[in-house]
Amino acid sequence: MLFPDYRARRLRETPNFRRMIRETTLLVDDLILPLFAVTGKGIKKPIASMPGQFHLSCDMLVKTVKEAHDLGIPAVMLFGLPDKKDSLGTGAYAESGIVQQAIKAVKDAVPDIAVLTDVCLCQYTDHGHCGMIQDGRIDNDSSLDLLARVALSHARAGADMVAPSDMMDGRVGEIRQTLDEEGFSNTPIMSYAVKYASAFYGPFRDAVSSAPKFGDRKTYQMDPGNAIEAIREATMDIEEGADIIMVKPALSYLDIINRLKDEIDLPIAAYSVSGEYAMIKAAEIMGWIDGQKVVMETLLSIKRAGADMILTYSAIEAAKAINSREY
Repeated sequence: MLFPDYRARRLRETPNFRRMIRETTLLVDDLILPLFAVTGKGIKKPIASMPGQFHLSCDMLVKTVKEAHDLGIPAVMLFGLPDKKDSLGTGAYAESGIVQQAIKAVKDAVPDIAVLTDVCLCQYTDHGHCGMIQDGRIDNDSSLDLLARVALSHARAGADMVAPSDMMDGRVGEIRQTLDEEGFSNTPIMSYAVKYASAFYGPFRDAVSSAPKFGDRKTYQMDPGNAIEAIREATMDIEEGADIIMVKPALSYLDIINRLKDEIDLPIAAYSVSGEYAMIKAAEIMGWIDGQKVVMETLLSIKRAGADMILTYSAIEAAKAINSREY
């Protein structure tokens, strides 16, 4: 059909028409809120590189989780900042570790919300890498047992789902086997299967003091130029027992999200990372953009690409906009 017989603007004429024919709709159900837990009480310390985000002691974190739950957000992802770090990252799997404390606090106060936990070592090691160091190199195989111990400690504390983000080969299988053997066969794994060696992680590394003390993470995180490798990584983790596949970051890898959507039959998560969040907030602070509208447009693009769920620091802001139909 051609103009004037076909007029595309007819169905854009009113808000109701636009709602009725919208092909992709962002829902509160799509959102997962990442949070940063610290030891102490009454702590709500702003993160300078991530305006609007905070280091939260468990009591303050629970308040934020309650707000998220009241808005209908189904899940949170917990990250922890330990008081001390060492070469083995022992704080990551300690029974009284900060994430373990936060899990228990949230499940006691808001039992209906799903608690997901980041399984990694970088926040807990004094060298800042996601695996163990042997002879100056990140050793894959010696890292697997420790990562499985971290996941098990989270499950024992009450986590509803564990999410390994380290990118060591074989860690999903090791974690699945450990959870099954210890009676947690019903605990799902959201694998950071397709995690790129990205420059967009800077604000997060600042927030948790996890920048590597030497070298970089390019030997275990994916090269930004690779797409076929993403299929291999996702397929490997699926075969090892992953229940959800994650792509991280989101905006620069919308094509990867879309490709995985066509290639695999598991739910796909996308992580809109700290650098994506910080750029929008910085431009908003400068008065250059309407921050809320850009956030909503960004999240909608991630869902349109094929993501079934989105981890975003803007989850509360987005949920408010969705609930009030302000987008």
